[in-house]
Order: sequence, then C-alpha cells, then structure tokens
Amino acid sequence: MAQVYPFRALRYNPDRVSFDRVLTQPYDKISPAAQERYYNSDPHNLITIEKGRTLPTDNAENNVYTRARAALQKWIAEAVVQQDHAASFYAYSQEYTVPGTDERRTGRGFIGAGKLEEYSAGVVFRHEHTLSGPKADRLELLRHTRTHTGQLFMLYTDEQRRIDTILADAEIAPPVTTVKDEYGVTHRLWVIWQPERVAAIQRAMADQKLVIADGHHRYETALNFRNEQRTEEGEIDPNAPHERAMMTFVNTRSEGLTILPTHRVVANLADFSWPTMRRYLEPFFAAESFTFAGDSAKSDARAKFLHQLIEARDQRAIGVYPTEEPGKRAFYVLTLRPGADLSLLLPSVSPLQRELDVVLLHDGILEPALGITPQAVTAEKNLTYEREASAALDAVEKGAAQVAFLLNPCEVDQVMTIATSGEVMPQKSTDFYPKLLSGITMYRLDA
Repeated sequence: MAQVYPFRALRYNPDRVSFDRVLTQPYDKISPAAQERYYNSDPHNLITIEKGRTLPTDNAENNVYTRARAALQKWIAEAVVQQDHAASFYAYSQEYTVPGTDERRTGRGFIGAGKLEEYSAGVVFRHEHTLSGPKADRLELLRHTRTHTGQLFMLYTDEQRRIDTILADAEIAPPVTTVKDEYGVTHRLWVIWQPERVAAIQRAMADQKLVIADGHHRYETALNFRNEQRTEEGEIDPNAPHERAMMTFVNTRSEGLTILPTHRVVANLADFSWPTMRRYLEPFFAAESFTFAGDSAKSDARAKFLHQLIEARDQRAIGVYPTEEPGKRAFYVLTLRPGADLSLLLPSVSPLQRELDVVLLHDGILEPALGITPQAVTAEKNLTYEREASAALDAVEKGAAQVAFLLNPCEVDQVMTIATSGEVMPQKSTDFYPKLLSGITMYRLDA
C-alpha cells in the first residue's frame, strides 16, 4: 500500500562545512534563542532556509522566503550542498539517552521519498489535527525553495523486521554523516544505493500503512503543494517529484523508539480547590498521597511520588500536585478504581480514546472538575505544557500554577491503533524523542 522511492538527496558537503554547525532541529522546535544560536554558528546554517529572520523592511520582493531561495541557490552553485549521483535510500540512526534516565537507546529508520496520499485513501494516517498558520508558512517556503529540508517522521509495523536487517547490513560501512546535536544525540547516516537493497526495501514497504508521528503540518503542506502543481500543469504525472515528499520511516517493532509524556500545568482558575476537586473524582479515582511537612521531607516524598506514578501506569495513573493550605502539602497519584465505568465518566469519548490517560485527564478531570473547556485548552487560557516533570512541579512551588498534572507516556501501539481507526488524539498527546535533524538530507523537486 505504501509506495516509497529512492531519491538523489541534496546533502551538505563535509569539505565545506562542519555538520554540527549547519544542521538544525525541526522548525517548530526552534526557539528564538536557538534561532540566534544557529545564525551565529555558521553562515551556511540551515536556519537561513528553515526559519529565517523577518526584517522590518521585508516586502514582496525581499522577505524570508525569497532570501531562503537565494541562499539555497547560492549554496548549490558554490558546492556547499551537493546532490548525490545515484538515487538512494538513507539509513538513519540516533543514539541517545532517554531524558530523565541513564538509559541509552539507538533508534533506526530509513529516509526515502514517499508517495503523497490523501488520508481518505487509507494509506497514510494522522494522529492529531493541524493548525492553519504553520501550514501557510511552510507552503510559502516550499513554493520558493522547491526543496523539502525537514523530515516527516512516519511509523509502520513489520513484525519480521525485514528492513531493519537491511539497515544493519548498511551500517557495517562507515557513515557518511556523523553529528552530535545540542541535546547530546548522535545522528548517523549511510547511503543505500545498491539496487538489490533498494528493491528489497520497496517490497517490504508495499503492504504497509503509515502513521505520521511528527510532521503533520509538513505532510499537509506537501499535499497542498502537490495539488497546486497538478492544477498548474493540468495533469497528474505519478512520477513527478511533487507527488512525493521526503520521509523517515521507522518500524514500531524496532528497538529505540521513545515517546515522552507531556505534562499539564493549570493556572488562572477563579476558584481552584483541591478538596472540592477530590470529592468530585472520588467515585472514579483512588488517591495515594505522599505528604511532607517541610522542605527536608519534600524531596523524599517527591521521589516516591514519581516512582509510584510509573509503577501504577497499568492502573491508569495520573500524578497531581496541587496548591493547598500550609502544613497540608502532598503529592497524589490518582488511579482508576477497579470496575470504574468509563462510559459514565467519558460519555462522549470513543472506546479507543477512553484508553488514553491524556483523554482521561482532559475529558474526565480538566473539563468536568475544573471547567477547562476544549476551547480554553486551545487558547491555552488555563493550561500550559511541560516536557520535564520537574518543571511542572516547580511551577506550583513558585506559585505560577495552581495544580500540575503528570502523565505517563502513551504506547506506540495506541498511537497506531487510534490513527489507523480514523481517529485523532488530543493536542500534545505524544512527544517522540529524539527529533529528526533538518538538513541531514534534502529533497530537491527541481532535480
């Protein structure tokens, strides 16, 4: 079902640049501070293309998109970036430490050009909704540069791990790219050009369904651009470059795939009361408390609380740290009571969605117990997000929040099941780690 193709990647020339000075995180993960750091690291840093500076003097003839196009054309002319001679797949590995632990993992996948499919075709599935703003920006950039610089992170499931074997064979040779990013993740790239390996990968992918892990906005941007090109050309050429987009494909059965939780921090509620909230939740949730009387006991209670949150994950556990009166401080782990009827707690939620802790939190606690509506969530009126548990808990400590909710990560099989069933998950349900580097390969549509 999935059609994947080798392509002649545009890659940075190691004789002209140092990889660690020119590659970037995905555009939506680049903060203003990171943007400046990238700009200062090398004049050929991908930031000029991926997320350029806006200037007060910008106009229709000179703006971030025209400057991105000019920079890329200049780099090609000067051989700062060069195109591979043979159409290839690219084995891509990431060696990293799981955040908050000492565990080392290595994730593996391959980069190729995947055929763009409408969601209705039942080949490519999304697991979250998108916003119009980011898509408009990415579309304008693609119109000007005609180059995909960022990766689409696609999941597939192959119990036999046929492609993983091919990738392992490719890794016997030295990588063509090795770079450690600012998060300590080591990225490596190998070129797979051999016809028999290319054909074997295509055969193994032919019966796969694909789920977008990261890059929903970029995928839909590529679809929109494809449709524009079809209209402009007045025909559909299945072999046209714009009918495909650059994607990194990862087997859900491979080792090294990590999903991190995204925790919720609540503030600006008019009348937050933990005792009132607790009474509301009593019929559905049991609460285990980890009390402390002062700062000396807080660290120990906090450690036990975080440990229990993980240990109780099979019981549908949610961590809570509320503001309370002095002398009544505690961390809590809420777990579903045995036999709790989720159809009563979550009447408007599908059975598949009821299995998600993040849905249990949003639809079973935030809205009915605290009055935080989906509209307020979208506007981030009362809710913000933290990857690190410590940051969420510290927000309460500092008085910047009224309550913090900690979650365990969802399972990749949950993502696959919900997506391929045609449903989507709430915003910020998944945080796939680490992110795929932009610029490690680029897909040029005018090649």
